[in-house]
Amino acid sequence: MQEYVTVARIGEIAEGESAAFPVGEKIVALYHSAGKYHAIDDLCPHMGASLSAGQLEGKTVTCPWHAWRFSICDGTWLDNPRLKVDTFEVRIEGDEIQVRVVPNSQDGE
Repeated sequence: MQEYVTVARIGEIAEGESAAFPVGEKIVALYHSAGKYHAIDDLCPHMGASLSAGQLEGKTVTCPWHAWRFSICDGTWLDNPRLKVDTFEVRIEGDEIQVRVVPNSQDGE
């Protein structure tokens, strides 16, 4: 089982902002919205743009390259809910923001 990894501290990501962090084999986009933190895969499945560089409005991030919109809560592509990006658990320990990346079950782990 993968452990939580500290990626930032409270106050380092302003409300309405995001940042990308390497966690294991993934690049994770961490968003601060409505007082909560959400983490999804940073790579847009369309052409690999960084979703953390996209425009965040509420719980929706828009890819900076081709305007694909994703929910930061569950990773759903809002224009076609059959497609999702990975989401990751986030917890706060003291002043640390921690993310847990679990390998996909289809990877055989």
